[in-house]
Amino acid sequence: MFQRIIRGLEITLALIILASIMGYSNPSITHPIEKVRAYTRQIEFNYVSWMFEAAIVKLRAASLGVPYTIGHSTQKQIVNEYLHTTQLILEKEYRLTQIYADAAVIDKELASELLRGELAKLYIRQNELAPFAEAILQEQVSEILIELGLTSTGQVVPNVWYHSTPLPMALIVSPRDHIEQIANISVNTDLTVDEQVSLESNVDRGLDTSSLVVNIGGVGVYPTMVMRTTNLPWMLNTIAHEWIHNYLTLRPLGILYDHTPELRTMNETTASIAGDEIGALVIERYYPELMTALRPSLRSQDTASPFTLSLISAPNDHPEPGDFLRVPFDFRSEMHETRVAADTLLAEGKIDEAEAYMEGRRLIFLQNGYLLRKLNQAYFAFHGAYADIPGGAAGEDPVGPAVRAFRAQSESLADFVNRMSWMWKFEQLQESINQ
Repeated sequence: MFQRIIRGLEITLALIILASIMGYSNPSITHPIEKVRAYTRQIEFNYVSWMFEAAIVKLRAASLGVPYTIGHSTQKQIVNEYLHTTQLILEKEYRLTQIYADAAVIDKELASELLRGELAKLYIRQNELAPFAEAILQEQVSEILIELGLTSTGQVVPNVWYHSTPLPMALIVSPRDHIEQIANISVNTDLTVDEQVSLESNVDRGLDTSSLVVNIGGVGVYPTMVMRTTNLPWMLNTIAHEWIHNYLTLRPLGILYDHTPELRTMNETTASIAGDEIGALVIERYYPELMTALRPSLRSQDTASPFTLSLISAPNDHPEPGDFLRVPFDFRSEMHETRVAADTLLAEGKIDEAEAYMEGRRLIFLQNGYLLRKLNQAYFAFHGAYADIPGGAAGEDPVGPAVRAFRAQSESLADFVNRMSWMWKFEQLQESINQ
């Protein structure tokens, strides 16, 4: 019981500290973020309310003693049922969206009555399972963190506490003449595509910027937010990724997250590398049957549509003249090429040409099954910070390769994370690599 009280106090302290860090200052109305917020204040996501409610959920779950009172096989059953319930919810929510988007359906309430009833029951079951499933996954990640040595005085601090929920979206804003994230503002989860487009248009028209509303996979508040998913490897990677953000929060790399683009990329790439390694170890230990499903983390959404088209045609046994084998479309390679070319055009002051080029490239991605609504400066400003894998939206940015090189020469994951956490400028990383 004493340990639970300590955990509760830790949560409260962390919430207060994070709230103070996350934005209770009053920047000038000429500050770039405040200029953007003139368009978003009425639709911004309320993190304080969410953190308070999530902390209550976590404290109640901790009082039940899960997962310490149930065996491993039962733990897996709970997690699997939770994932199955989530899958049913996501499928039915999609069907509900289809009904309300179909102009041919006149009485949408009547047409969706049965479906809404099914969803209501599933929501109840998911709410029953979530505290148990989340507590189990939290403990499994914690045990791996302890073994890796990512602790303070032998304890995981802060505790691994997350909550799966519909996530806010993020409005990303970049200048038009170069690629740089000057604003990242969380907006409500229920913003429709039409409303997203309208918001982007208003911001760009009023401020002469490039903007994009993006979906996100997690947020490093406390407890952390993790997108609803049925992909357990991805979920574990993201739980660990967001915990790394928490771990960095009271260290220079976390405190100075938005100080420079380089520090932001250092932070995100560190969290991505560590999150993927930790998540893989959890799968190997507790869910070995899923080892074949492991793949690089996709939290930044810098990925293909699940409906990606296959571009390899089956060759004939005796090809005729003109027959050919189409080369598979490599998303990361093509995106890397696009970023490099866009950067070159922007550096030459050819803004209109760069934007026309990016739109033309977007159509090529679309033809190959990648459903990108926009491909612009804001897209690269957001996705380019996740540079744990070579290529992709980061282009020729040297920060990602430097972080990857530092991980390769580090003695352990804990050594890598801890040394990165105390850096406050990119030059320190470069010096550490060259030692």
